[in-house]
Order: sequence, then C-alpha cells, then structure tokens
Amino acid sequence: MGKLLEPAAHVLVVDDDQRLLELLKRFLEESGFWVTGASNTNQADSYMNSIHFDLLVIDIMMPNKTGIEWLGELRKKTSVPAIFLTALGETEDRIEGLSAGADDYLSKPFEPRELVLRIKRILERSLTSPSGHSEIIFGNFVFNLKSKKLSNNEIQVYLTTSEQDLLSCFAKNPNKTLSRENLIDLLEGRMQGRSIDVAIARLRSKFESDPKKPHFLMTVRHLGWKLQIDKLIG
Repeated sequence: MGKLLEPAAHVLVVDDDQRLLELLKRFLEESGFWVTGASNTNQADSYMNSIHFDLLVIDIMMPNKTGIEWLGELRKKTSVPAIFLTALGETEDRIEGLSAGADDYLSKPFEPRELVLRIKRILERSLTSPSGHSEIIFGNFVFNLKSKKLSNNEIQVYLTTSEQDLLSCFAKNPNKTLSRENLIDLLEGRMQGRSIDVAIARLRSKFESDPKKPHFLMTVRHLGWKLQIDKLIG
C-alpha cells in the first residue's frame, strides 16, 4: 500500500450535518487517516487555500452552495480526488455529480467501511496517475515535471537530484501548503526532519532574488511551505 495511505493521508470532509461530520471524522481517524472537517463550503475554501489535502469527501445537499457547485469551481484549479455523499440516489443526480468532477459517489445511508475502501482505492489510483499539468511557470522560471529541469528565461538552472525531487513535490501541488510530513511521504522518506528545511533553503537560493524574503516558495506559519505559481501548462 502506498505511503499516502498511512496516517499522513489528509482527508477533508465537508458536510453541514454536524452529527454526521463528527461521526465520519472519528471513524476515518480510527481507520488511519488525518481528517479535517468543514461544516460549509466557505469554511472548506478557507482550508483549501492553506492546506494540502489528499482527498475530499463532500455532501451534495448543503445550504447556500451545493457540493456539486463547489466542486465544479474547485475543478478549475485543482484535481484533488473527491467522493460525493448524498441522500439522492437518482441516476441523473449521480451523473451530475460525476460530471462535476467527482471520482466516486456514495448514497446515504452507507456503511462507513465501504467509504474507507473507496477512499483507499481512489488514493491508490491517484498515486499512479500522471499529474494534470506538465510545466509550471513562476516569475521568469519554468519547471518541467517530466524532465525535472528548471529554466530562467530559457537558460537552465542547475538543480541537484534532491532539489529536483523537492521542487517536483511543490510543482505537483501548486499554490498548496505542504507540511514536513507531507513532503516526507511524497519523497518516500528520502529526506527527513531538518534536512527538508536545509533543502528548501538551497532551493530558494536557485530562484529567489532574496531567499530570506521569498516571493515564490513561501513559508506558511505553523503549517509548512507552498510554491506560489503564475500558470500551469499542459
């Protein structure tokens, strides 16, 4: 089983039913996941802007903005896997949910163990799926995810293998916060502890005009780091 299926796998559950939200959080945590709960899409947006999640569990019928509307907006900027939970069971509703970008669909009432199995299956599949983009652009820099080459105005910038791997983690999760634990998992243990901080400092020296006041590879206080990009290509 892949590294992201260990406790570091972070699931965001969005449901306005507080009782169900707490039950799902407890069950998923007992099943080995790291879980954050949001009772509405505004709260979920706040979390999504600062935290990297491996999968979303979304209730469809919520006030103000439905889960389908919210995921449709998210799909313009992220491909994070998602499962819809809903009391609706009609074929048209399932089609609408999947068309909005959901990876799976589970009708209420459901067996929590089935939800866990579906989450694990989707995460396993996402580990082997190619990234949704081939290059990222930030400032004058372009990073190619396939070749792991960084260029500045078409002039190649030398990166060590570890720096290439680290930048790849951020490039695959643009504008998303990655914690030290996230990076350890994504790097499959090739970096540990403070060595990640040292590698980030070295990486900043390659593209930040002032590494002590980074403009691209930002520190998110108490949470980790995120790479601010301007554009995705491919």
